[in-house]
Amino acid sequence: MERNLRGARITVYCAGSARVAPDYRSGASELAQHLVDAGAVLVFGGGKTGLMGHIATEVIERGGQAVGVMPQFLKDIEMNHPLVEDFTYVATMAERKAGLLANTEGLIALPGGCGTLEELAEAITLKRLGQYLKPVVIVNQNGFYDDLLRFLQRMVDEEFMNPEHLDLWTVVDHPRDAVAAILATPDLSPDVLHRAAVKA
Repeated sequence: MERNLRGARITVYCAGSARVAPDYRSGASELAQHLVDAGAVLVFGGGKTGLMGHIATEVIERGGQAVGVMPQFLKDIEMNHPLVEDFTYVATMAERKAGLLANTEGLIALPGGCGTLEELAEAITLKRLGQYLKPVVIVNQNGFYDDLLRFLQRMVDEEFMNPEHLDLWTVVDHPRDAVAAILATPDLSPDVLHRAAVKA
């Protein structure tokens, strides 16, 4: 059964860099519209620049709701998004990552830098350990995550992970497909994790 996202919190990981290509910004705009159409609440890193700032602006201007999670030291240098009214300020980046996942119905990773990569890797690890069971969607726009996906496959090929672990995430080619993937992906069953652990 498909999940209902009305009022649900959906986390989006993405770049804070202001120098991203226009098609990534366009893709973020499409994702924003799909989040608003689904009635979902955007949860993001709270920044005002790059894809992070862009998707929050787009969600808010289209009538949706955005929730920021940001360390206080970034607020102190005025990196917080000025249109976002719902903010949680934390002490550390580790606390930010925990806040981005708390009480969410899924997460979407758009193209981004090392911060996005770190967030995504931790989410996959937590899902592998049964600490986060919601959908994890990787948006491979323009083949951005091709190398990462090959690396993850190599981890399986060389038996650092089990084949079942490839089901911990879903890959889509464009941001417009991300919300549909969240809707169509069931929560991970702890039984799957148990079977994978037994085979390890």
